[in-house]
Amino acid sequence: MSDLAATVGFLVDGDRSPEQHAALEWCAEAGIDADTVSLATVATDGTVPSGYDALWWHRAEPVADAAALPDASEPIRTYVEEGGGLLLTLRALEAVPTLDIDPVGPDVSSLEEPTTTTGLLWKSLYDDHPAVDGLEGLRIRTRAPEGVQPSTRYERVLPERGTVLASTLHEDREAPHEVALVGWRVGTGDVAGLGTGIQFDGPASDAAAQNRTRLLSNLLAVLGDGERRLLEREPRSVESLRSNREKLVGDHHRPQYHLSPPGDWLNDPNGLIKWNGTYHAFYQYNPGGPYHGTIHWGHAVSDDLVTWEDRPIALTPSPDGPDRDGCWSGCAMAVDGTPTIMYTGGRDDVQLPCLGTATDDDLNGWEKSAENPVINTIPVEPPLRSTEHWRAEFRDHNIWYQDGTWHHLIGSGVEDGGGTALLYTADDDMTNWTYHGPILVGDPDRDGEMWECPELLDLGEKQLLHISNYEEVRYYLGEYEDGSFDVERDGLLDHGVYYAPQSLRDDDDRWLTWGWVKPDRSPAAQWDAGWSGTLSLPRQVDLDTDGKLRQRPAPELTELRESHAYGGEAVLEDERQRLPVDSRSFELRAEIQLDDASEFGLTVRESPDSEEETLIRYTRESDVVVDRSASTTDPRASDTPVSMPVTPVDGALSLRVFVDGSVVELFANERHCLTTRIFPTREDSDGISIYAADGTAVVDELDVWQMGSAWPTAQAEAERTVQQ
Repeated sequence: MSDLAATVGFLVDGDRSPEQHAALEWCAEAGIDADTVSLATVATDGTVPSGYDALWWHRAEPVADAAALPDASEPIRTYVEEGGGLLLTLRALEAVPTLDIDPVGPDVSSLEEPTTTTGLLWKSLYDDHPAVDGLEGLRIRTRAPEGVQPSTRYERVLPERGTVLASTLHEDREAPHEVALVGWRVGTGDVAGLGTGIQFDGPASDAAAQNRTRLLSNLLAVLGDGERRLLEREPRSVESLRSNREKLVGDHHRPQYHLSPPGDWLNDPNGLIKWNGTYHAFYQYNPGGPYHGTIHWGHAVSDDLVTWEDRPIALTPSPDGPDRDGCWSGCAMAVDGTPTIMYTGGRDDVQLPCLGTATDDDLNGWEKSAENPVINTIPVEPPLRSTEHWRAEFRDHNIWYQDGTWHHLIGSGVEDGGGTALLYTADDDMTNWTYHGPILVGDPDRDGEMWECPELLDLGEKQLLHISNYEEVRYYLGEYEDGSFDVERDGLLDHGVYYAPQSLRDDDDRWLTWGWVKPDRSPAAQWDAGWSGTLSLPRQVDLDTDGKLRQRPAPELTELRESHAYGGEAVLEDERQRLPVDSRSFELRAEIQLDDASEFGLTVRESPDSEEETLIRYTRESDVVVDRSASTTDPRASDTPVSMPVTPVDGALSLRVFVDGSVVELFANERHCLTTRIFPTREDSDGISIYAADGTAVVDELDVWQMGSAWPTAQAEAERTVQQ
């Protein structure tokens, strides 16, 4: 048990409520010295009475009814800034804007009757936090799912200055998006806000009551300790991001050389741009936890496409802006020499384009346009697809400059029809756009009803349009002219969990493309891991000599090769050979001829007894299949096979395989791509084998390289911490 705070000032406004009486009785039982402190007295005296190590305001009624709060807010704020600790529980959490703790207050306050809340869903990134000292696991039950529960939470929004420590645990479900516990650093003091799962005048089992006592005692002890901080680092600082990344280095599912989040949630790549010799990758990021919601823009940079560094969060939703509920996908371009971004802002049931410009050459700061949203009406022709959540599906941006005009694509879908990419144009004013209609409308059954993240790339002889339709990334190769796209060939850009790709054109006039690699495991597994999502390797996209689409790993990635672990060739006659390589992060390159075998196979992430293994099978049906039926013993991870068609079987198959923790990324004949996820549970699932079935297969070239880390700073720091 943590040492108890020596003395606690228990804040009240007027007469104590039954819930406050019960809380004070609990203090006495828990051995906490708590004195009642009147908000009215604080307001009148202009100061908090001396002698208290922490203040606690526990309130079941709306804060708006607390008449003395406005006048007491400045003394309380001063008390915290000068090193005091403040605990706000239940509806007292509503006071954070009034106390100037955070400009964003909780957006949900309710009286659950009957309640299903049973406690807290603790974030695994903070599983060693002193607040949970003596508590086991991430699911902490602090009350029974009975009676009434006053609750105050962040749901559609997140605090701007705080760090989320826990979300809400219900009797029958976990609710990561219902943020329950937030920590703030204010001056030299700390504030903890716990809006639900804590009640004294209500039911709780003995175990739940013990958890409640432990949790609150720990919180008050930390808040009342002048030597410890509730949060070790400033929330959302680069130091905090790096600390999270270092903590996750030991997770053997975690990618080592792919661009991954420092923790919490990542999805679509955004705003890809090379500026002043530096590659900038922005991405959809939720600092609240490893789940999709309240999207910000994360930011990472690289000078060589090989190693990366975290930068501060680039975009944060504005409490009073059109992006209050999220800064969603967008693109970047240079406008009159200034890096500029266009992104989708979401608020209530409306999503509209918003503009921002860089305030520094490092692209760390962004100023949002006063004109946002820069397109404030949704087209009426054709009628756009609507849902229960959105008045119209109208999001994601691709902008390019051509013939003295800015062209702007936005993803959407036609009501009762297929997905579409809508065209706008502008001269020099990025806030004044003219609507022209769809450049292409897809077949709803084949191409999907909604197109997200449309992007048009000029490959010289042809243009490439690709879209994401919730399930897959389809591409269309053809010619774009006068606001219309004429399709000559189409297909899938990737046959796996690759989604929402975005590209940049670099100084060598080549297109580099990244995509989001989806989690492919359950929300509970993502929560326990503390992170979710990663980006693919950068791919160079162009046309081959026959005018066909070509996709190759960016050549710079060879610099990630740390050692040549294996090199040779093999003739396999209905046999299996284990390679003398054990690795979770490697690149394999092979030239394969089936000869008369029914299939050639490559086994990765294989345990010594083959209990866990992932088979990459090249079959006579001209398919490459990733067989995940034995990839893991964890039922929370997907085990369904994924496949892609490749070059006819009578030709050689050139295969490059990148395995990186849970990511498997395949490139076949510089044309076909398949990206998937695997989650072996065993620490010794790191073997590699090759085999041929029902005949002979010839491997003319076979090379395996151990790969280094794209995050050397985090890797080195984590290793240093372990050694200490």
